Amino acid sequence: MECPKCGHQHSKVIDSRPYDDGAAIRRRRECLACSYRFNTYERIEKSPLLVVKRDGTREEFNRNKLLRGIVRSAEKRPITREQMENLAYQVENAIRDVTDKEIETKRIGEFVMPLLMELDEVSYIRFASVYREFQSREMFLKELEAMKKAGLTTSDEVNTDEEVTENQLSKSPLDSDRLENKAHESED
Repeated sequence: MECPKCGHQHSKVIDSRPYDDGAAIRRRRECLACSYRFNTYERIEKSPLLVVKRDGTREEFNRNKLLRGIVRSAEKRPITREQMENLAYQVENAIRDVTDKEIETKRIGEFVMPLLMELDEVSYIRFASVYREFQSREMFLKELEAMKKAGLTTSDEVNTDEEVTENQLSKSPLDSDRLENKAHESED
């Protein structure tokens, strides 16, 4: 295994254990040249899963692309990288339980949202704002109200009445640049 620090081709395994509920093996390695320690993950290679995009085109499922969306929604939140990676693996496994051929992009979001809600409410709202394409303050407030009614929010501070000011919304991650960037990414 190539060392990510010095590029040397040989390393030794110093620890090996199951990961992701046994779906993978995590190996702790040490480079024989520079003694740098790093992790590798061994997984069963699965058949390619195709994602049907909104415009009807198809591309191979990319867990890293899903992870980037999760990372963006969890930016500056108390969620570890490992939790985000586990969420991405859970979503991929849930998708593969349902199909091994194709899935629409909108269904992928349906798998992510409940898992993200369990992890962090703010990250959930951020993800939902892009996934559901919030275009107005009213759409944002409607989602908060739905969370409140369903008992999904743990915060008593959720204010969904019309007293929410533009200043309060400007502090949210739902700025137009983020929505615009996400819209361009989904067109790729």
